[in-house]
Amino acid sequence: MKLNPTIMGFFKKELMQVLREPRMRMMLFMPPLIQMTLFGLALSTQTKNIKLAAFYEPSDRTARRVVERCYGSGWFVPAKVTGVDPYRWVQSGQADAVLVAPEGGLTRALVRGDAADLKPVQFLVDASNIVKAQSVEAYFKTILTREAAEEQFGSLPTPPISFVIRDLYNPEMETSVFMVPGVLCMILLLVTLVLTSSSIAKEKELGTFETLLASPATTQEILLGKALPFVLLGMVDIPLVLGVAVLGFQVPMRGHLWVLMLAALAFICNTVALGILLSTFTKTMAQVSMAGFLFMFPTIQLSGMMYPVENMPAALKIAAYLDPLQYFTVLLRNIMLKGGDTQVVVFNIGVLVITGAIAIFVSFKRFHQTLD
Repeated sequence: MKLNPTIMGFFKKELMQVLREPRMRMMLFMPPLIQMTLFGLALSTQTKNIKLAAFYEPSDRTARRVVERCYGSGWFVPAKVTGVDPYRWVQSGQADAVLVAPEGGLTRALVRGDAADLKPVQFLVDASNIVKAQSVEAYFKTILTREAAEEQFGSLPTPPISFVIRDLYNPEMETSVFMVPGVLCMILLLVTLVLTSSSIAKEKELGTFETLLASPATTQEILLGKALPFVLLGMVDIPLVLGVAVLGFQVPMRGHLWVLMLAALAFICNTVALGILLSTFTKTMAQVSMAGFLFMFPTIQLSGMMYPVENMPAALKIAAYLDPLQYFTVLLRNIMLKGGDTQVVVFNIGVLVITGAIAIFVSFKRFHQTLD
């Protein structure tokens, strides 16, 4: 069968045009490698490194053994907590789960074997992340039941333990309560980063960017003129998507709106600066689309939006802790679901301000160098 020479001509021309550009070659072949690596390493349904704290009397050897068995299982790690309020430990994020032993201790109850008088063992779990919460419950039930059975020495058919789990911040374990704040973060990232980088790339592609550079405006004025509209558009989007989250999906809004808006402003300044930085590596709309895909996919995967950062290998954790989306996801869930713990809010907004300042500085330097 004879091939159409016209089709073959177009085929060769398009193939050569794509492959002769080094940036396009990188964008074609690097994303699959990066994404497969991240999917294989970062996205794990097995929950590990659960921060566990315990509240029990010093003489309660059974409770102490239960906690030690938890740490030895490989699922739990000791939580570094301050104060004496277990609820506060979970609210502030110091602990993912807290064991509260009954009055009189687990040891006394098991030795006595009196289930009627036994006050329940309480287990507080942060259910703002339902993937982690469900795993934590299953792990702890297994460990506690095994310890109780060993303490009985086979004398009783069932361990005399009343086990009560309190799923804090999402007691109904609704998936939307966990997922919607993460989706809100992702929408703001997509809107601000893509629009900013596409706007500058479009100017370059149409040839109007040179006109801007030839104008009396300084580099700082050009950058601010390009960045501020997208910061404003991002902030306008927040009440819209927040309204859908609260009214449409019944996600609670327990914190102050002004705190959420402040956190969003810090995050949007990050993404707009990153959008400008991305545009300095591209010249056309096609390139900026591929570069945006290459950048955003790892950003979303490493943000902890769907899978806990604690599950990731050490090398990927470093990258995750450089991801502004990770801090904004923590902030949004803490403000909406927990009421906005002061320590969490101050720390994460502080990190966003620092990373935003670095992103703006690097974007300006890179933008200035490309002009030269």
